[in-house]
Parts: sequence; structure tokens; C-alpha cells
Amino acid sequence: MRFKRHMELEHGLKQIEITPLIDMVFQLLIFFLLTSNFIIQPGIKVNLPRAATSEVVQHQNIELVISGENVIYFGGKVITTVELKALLNQAAKEKEAILIKSDKRASLGRVVEVWDMCRDLGVDQINIATNQE
Repeated sequence: MRFKRHMELEHGLKQIEITPLIDMVFQLLIFFLLTSNFIIQPGIKVNLPRAATSEVVQHQNIELVISGENVIYFGGKVITTVELKALLNQAAKEKEAILIKSDKRASLGRVVEVWDMCRDLGVDQINIATNQE
């Protein structure tokens, strides 16, 4: 007879209440949407050229980025030629290496201009960033 009571309780519950489950899923969705907006990838998007003979540089460099629009960036901010010269003078005094990250679409003239500026101001080591094939 006891078994009959338990069966009556089980048959009384015809469906599962899914409203709290749906509420929880929406709250998780909103949480992940809001938190994903606050994650910002720093830096400038640059498509590096490919090179078969590239090597991995192990030491710390001063990174200059030349975008596809021929704009020079340092530390994520646009710099002028005067600021670039001051930065390169400081790098030459401290014997630091320069790494030029140039977009594929950047003009070769702009890259050579920055390269020559580095050489004129006495920077000993200048590297150009590439992707390995």
C-alpha cells in the first residue's frame, strides 16, 4: 500500500518547471555579453609580410608599428616625426634595438624612411617583423 502513495506523487508531477532554468540561461547570457565588451585587445591590427628566412628575436625591443595607411605608432599612439626622432635618440643612447612592424600595404618608402632615420641617429640594431612561412 505504501508503494501506491509514492506512485501517486510521481504521477501528480506531470511536467518540469523550466521557467527558473530559462531565467538562469538569460542571466548567464547577459553576463557574458556584458563582460566580453570590456575585454579590449590592445594594439594596432597589422598584417605582417611572410619571410622564409625569418628568425625569432629573443631580447626586448622598442616596437614601432607602421599601419597600412603609413601612420607610425609607438605604444598604441600615433607619433610625429619629431617625437620619433626623440625616441630614436634615446634608444641610440641606451643601445636598445628597434623592431619595425610594418603592414603589407604600407609603402616601402615609409619603412625605408624610418629605417634611415634609425641609422642616422645611431641605432645599431634594427629588425623588421615578419611571419614565418
